[in-house]
Amino acid sequence: MQKKHVHLPHIHRKHEDRPFQETPMSGLSEEDVQKRIRSGLTNESPKDGGKSPLRILASNLFTLFNALNIALAVCLALVGSWRNMLFLGVVVSNTLIGTVQELRARRTIQKLRLSTISPLSVLRSGKVQSISPEMLVEGDLVILRRGDQVPADALVREGMCTADESLLTGESDPIEKKPGDEMLSGSYLCEGSVTVQLVRVGRNSYLSRLTQEARKIHQPKSELMSDLRRLVRILTLILLPTGILLFLKQVLYRHVPLERAVPQAVASMIGMIPEGLILLTSIALMVGVIRLGKKGVLVQELFGIETLSRTDMICLDKTGTLTTGKMHLEEMIPLGIPMEAFTEKAALLLSAFPEDLSPTMQALRSALPEVSGTSPVRSLPFSSSRKLSAASFSDGTMFFGAPSFVLKEEQLQEIREITEQKTALGLRVLVLAHSKDILPESTSDPLPQIHRVLGIICIRDELRQSAPETLRYFRREGVDLRIISGDDPVSVGRIAALAGLPDADRVVDASRLDTQKQLLEASRTAVVFGRTSPEQKRTLVGLLQEEGHQVCMTGDGVNDIPALKVADCSICIQSASDAASHVAQLTLTQGDFSVLPDVVSEGRRVVNNITRAASLFLVKTLYSLFLSLLLLVLPLSYPFQPIQLTLISTFTVGLPSFFLALEPNHERIRGRFLRKILSSALPGAAAVTLACLVCMFLERTGWSHALCATCATLCTGGLCLVNLIWSCLPLNRFRAMVCAGMAACFILACIFLRPLFFLEPLTFMQLLFVFSLIALGVLVMFVIRRLPLMRDEKDAA
Repeated sequence: MQKKHVHLPHIHRKHEDRPFQETPMSGLSEEDVQKRIRSGLTNESPKDGGKSPLRILASNLFTLFNALNIALAVCLALVGSWRNMLFLGVVVSNTLIGTVQELRARRTIQKLRLSTISPLSVLRSGKVQSISPEMLVEGDLVILRRGDQVPADALVREGMCTADESLLTGESDPIEKKPGDEMLSGSYLCEGSVTVQLVRVGRNSYLSRLTQEARKIHQPKSELMSDLRRLVRILTLILLPTGILLFLKQVLYRHVPLERAVPQAVASMIGMIPEGLILLTSIALMVGVIRLGKKGVLVQELFGIETLSRTDMICLDKTGTLTTGKMHLEEMIPLGIPMEAFTEKAALLLSAFPEDLSPTMQALRSALPEVSGTSPVRSLPFSSSRKLSAASFSDGTMFFGAPSFVLKEEQLQEIREITEQKTALGLRVLVLAHSKDILPESTSDPLPQIHRVLGIICIRDELRQSAPETLRYFRREGVDLRIISGDDPVSVGRIAALAGLPDADRVVDASRLDTQKQLLEASRTAVVFGRTSPEQKRTLVGLLQEEGHQVCMTGDGVNDIPALKVADCSICIQSASDAASHVAQLTLTQGDFSVLPDVVSEGRRVVNNITRAASLFLVKTLYSLFLSLLLLVLPLSYPFQPIQLTLISTFTVGLPSFFLALEPNHERIRGRFLRKILSSALPGAAAVTLACLVCMFLERTGWSHALCATCATLCTGGLCLVNLIWSCLPLNRFRAMVCAGMAACFILACIFLRPLFFLEPLTFMQLLFVFSLIALGVLVMFVIRRLPLMRDEKDAA
């Protein structure tokens, strides 16, 4: 492995001119530690706890729409229209609800993050202690193993390893590290074990910046929020000019008094504001974060919930998903030597890697006798690319790993029958072999030739009991599954079959796929991929995305990081390496793969319910926009006072949207969000616009403006309630109760709070006229929904 020298930017730090002091190999004493703590040389970094409570309050209070609402309220105050300022109650309630929910979500995330912090092994006063990364100090000696992320900038004191610095340099090839080499925070160990001395800690190192960068390597694309923000930008550009022009027309052309012109202009602008829609979306997601947190799912990217719910392809790493990650020694088969000698050789090799805590080594360590007093001359730790480990002793070198990576073809032929029998049973087959030669000093040099196969070791993966039901759920929901593993393809296929994965016999050995074209062809036909390298995992995810799939990747180790970084949704298991958990959007803190259907359900609840709520908000926005534009050219007055729009939006949009957004909704997500809500809102908006124009034309026949506005308000409320019922179809008990409750509240408010909302008493004939207009509006809604274009949109959804 050739070492790459990559130019890194200068690291500015406090105490830069202080000379380097080598820590004794026994580690710092307690007195040294306390001295460094007093000097501020700790590894504490800026907290990644999200926004502070004050910032959360500010972000919910100081928004564009809140500023606009307050400005409009000032305009009303200037003309003494105090009653019409009731819409400020919506601003206050939105701010309070948003702040409280975000604080609750923040507390949930902080608790879960505390449970996911992995302590490190640190040498202090001659003893190995388990210490949290933030409690480290400059000069500490830290023992790092495969999968550990370097907590602060350090120098290698003992051991050898390869490190991935892609988060720093963009270089994907692992870099060899030996005593005297520098390791920068944010990199992680691909293989090997080293003792390092921390030289730059806390704010003086790359830790804080790189940890954030690792978590934000791939920003999830939220169709929901991007479409909502696009809608808000368009409305903002239209809202102010339209409102100002309508005000000028009323005052300069129609000579309407300021006391009437200002409330009408304010009402037109308030109607176009989808107040609370983005807030409602955030609240729905935060409720999902809280609910999933109680089930052991740490949501590190808020929209990871949405991206998983839209996923149509999940790539599973076998370990930790189909299996528990625990392994057991099933069988040892010596070849040409006594079982006792074979066991001794295996135990001797195991003693060369005391720091290797991989499930395979743990399974062997629990079954083989401990060997002490014999140290290897050289060792080569396991890596995902080599698929083997090796250790040199006085009589030569022992190799341990996958047969196809350890042995040559002619040696493989001799044991092929045994290996095929065992892999067909779903066992992981490994081989122990011997060479008379010693390992080279550099890992980039060729490895010694194998002279003898000592025997075969069979390891059994522990199948996760919940795996079959989880796989059935995803297949039932139309989600395609791929198993991408670094293990033997036949063994992985057998485990996938035991877990109930359909077409588990469509297996491919990725080590034989040399070109991207071969990998592309395999991605279209194969279901199980074995012997897959980390780079091939990343390429496979990219190829599936190019084929139009929304891809989710699950993993638990450093070999999964490249794929996790490019996937649309990334999930890691709690037992995952530190680096993998930093990259993932979702972390299963209890290691329970069976909670993924709950995450999908939460995402579907958010997207489907917000789609329905957004269509309700958009009805009000569109009819206010249509009326404002039409009244710029028609000789009519704007029909509503601000307080009348508050009445309508509260009981036909705001309250029902809030209740419906929290309702369980497991339907599959279909169609494009923005197109779907526009097609859903357009019929209702058109019906309301027509009804209001008819009402205001009656002002030309002698009806008073107040009477026409009352009819327009009642027609709009009635049609919006019909639209609410339509959006809730098919009705269930909860939806029916919400619709009935909102209708009752609207009617009671119109009867008992009539003076508050500037509503005039109506005669029987006038009421009959209102009901006739509502019926006409319903007919218009039905006809528009039956138009070919609208039906096409519905079919696409």
